[in-house]
Amino acid sequence: MPNKPMRASRCLFLLTALASLVATSVAMSAVTPSVPASVSKTRPNIVILLADDWGFTDVGAFGSEIHTPNLDALAQRGARFANFHATASCSPSRSMLLTGVDNHLNGVGNMRETIPQEHVGKPGYLSVLNQNVVTVATLLQDSGYRTYVAGKWHVGKEPHNLPNRRGFDHSLIQGDSGSDNWETGKRYLELTDKVYWYEDGVEAVMPNDFYSSAFYIDKTIDYLRAGKKENKPFFAYVGFQANHIPVQAPKSFIDKYKGQYKDGWTALRQARHDKAIELGLLPKGTPMVAMKTTTDWDALSEEEKRYQARRMEVYAGMADAMDYHVGRLITHLKESGEFDNTVFVFLSDNGAEASDPYAITLGKLWLDMNYARGIDDLGAKGAYSILGPSWASAAASPLSTYKFYAGEGGIRVPLIISGIPGMPQNQIQQSFTHINDIVPTLLELAQIARPGNSYRGQKIEAMTGTSLLPALMGQTQQVHAADEAIGYELSGNQAIFKGDLKLVRNIQPVGDGLWHLYDIRRDPGETNDLQLQMADAFTAMKADYAVYAKTNGVLEMPDNYEPKKQVIINSFVNVYWPRIKDNAASTLAILAGLVALWIYVRRRRRAA
Repeated sequence: MPNKPMRASRCLFLLTALASLVATSVAMSAVTPSVPASVSKTRPNIVILLADDWGFTDVGAFGSEIHTPNLDALAQRGARFANFHATASCSPSRSMLLTGVDNHLNGVGNMRETIPQEHVGKPGYLSVLNQNVVTVATLLQDSGYRTYVAGKWHVGKEPHNLPNRRGFDHSLIQGDSGSDNWETGKRYLELTDKVYWYEDGVEAVMPNDFYSSAFYIDKTIDYLRAGKKENKPFFAYVGFQANHIPVQAPKSFIDKYKGQYKDGWTALRQARHDKAIELGLLPKGTPMVAMKTTTDWDALSEEEKRYQARRMEVYAGMADAMDYHVGRLITHLKESGEFDNTVFVFLSDNGAEASDPYAITLGKLWLDMNYARGIDDLGAKGAYSILGPSWASAAASPLSTYKFYAGEGGIRVPLIISGIPGMPQNQIQQSFTHINDIVPTLLELAQIARPGNSYRGQKIEAMTGTSLLPALMGQTQQVHAADEAIGYELSGNQAIFKGDLKLVRNIQPVGDGLWHLYDIRRDPGETNDLQLQMADAFTAMKADYAVYAKTNGVLEMPDNYEPKKQVIINSFVNVYWPRIKDNAASTLAILAGLVALWIYVRRRRRAA
């Protein structure tokens, strides 16, 4: 007979083993979330295709005349989201797409280009990712995915913010807000001292000439080929520059649209509105406003009409070219046998770009020294084209406002999710959804639990979104609860969403600085202000916004804030002032020379 101490030792061992099994079971349940039975237990490949500055109806499957057969095919075998919201500018959207955390909590409370100097460096306003967030790439990489990114990055180029430190095995990225699409060393405006390119964490040696959409897909395919032998699922993130300014595309794509836009932007806005209703993306009879920034097409001269129409042809060609190169990636995945196990997520970072750098004196001077803009040059290497506010309104049809503003045209963008095994095909999701919902969706597909308030022993901001998987699998029609308030703020443009209602305030000159209440499910064009009919909801949602702003550390904008002026100020602070400081003697000599020239000219005039 074993003695009592021996028995006690064995009991202790058995109890320890049992506790260990229970702990392991609990840990496994935390790592592997419940997955709908119809979803494959094989972890899928994931591809994010991020377009830049595409309006709500810029995709054929959303009502566009632009030729996007590859994106349309993805929509056909998946889901289109008719009520999906990003932010109204590039880097805040990208920061949320990567982290699932509100941009004020992840560090990108505003863009470097548009942030007021009073906010620079304040908590939440670094204009780059802070170190209190973990990216979806890191989570996927740590769980056994191979991870790649190619394209525009725009969430920070500090060493700790480059992709190799943010969860990507291999990367080739353009670090800032944009650059030329034909020449790798050419800036699109004087917002930085040069174009910053990085490959795997170090400054990249780039070819002189390329075409951005083709190059990013080439790199993605190269990474996929090189990593296939690892026999692991992959995550590939492609950040296109299409259709960010300068709008550029190969001539063969542009010429496909010759004559397409001769009737002007108002006719196009109406045609897109009608098509989106026909496709089931919008309610029948959806009203829309005429934007006050839209010029009367009929008041233009015939020469002006031809020039403006060519601008839209270039824009369509750029989107068409991007879709063509997406098709090359799809073909590669089919040929490599990976397509059927690949989930695709396509979206735009914000609505269509309406700004005109030529309307700013400093911008015009710089552009005229660096780019051509004749009608026969538009789209080509060395030429600069924009969309402008009138065409941007058509690209956002039938929504109000465009990039930068919190109207639906600025933040409601196309989203397509495709390739999940067992999901109903060709579905249209009408429920309100948000860019913070994408990371939880990808984690659930990859069978990874969201990390909560800490990861690898470090405190982090928790993700706030909701997985879209139940809706995608047909288990629910409502992603967010009707009483869940979801806030938004960027550069003083503010909104709060609750159920089908949206409370919104846009700053001047496009907005009026006042709060308005809309039912965006039935009135996505924001035409009927309900604040008087729904006074209680109006008051309650203003209180909801105040809670959101306080919880997320939103700062009040300076009284004199105006976005165009701020871009000029920030350009001087970030680009010109460092040059002046570093070259004080030469700067003083130039200023002295200008003063001497001014005195000489005045004396000559007086003498005459």
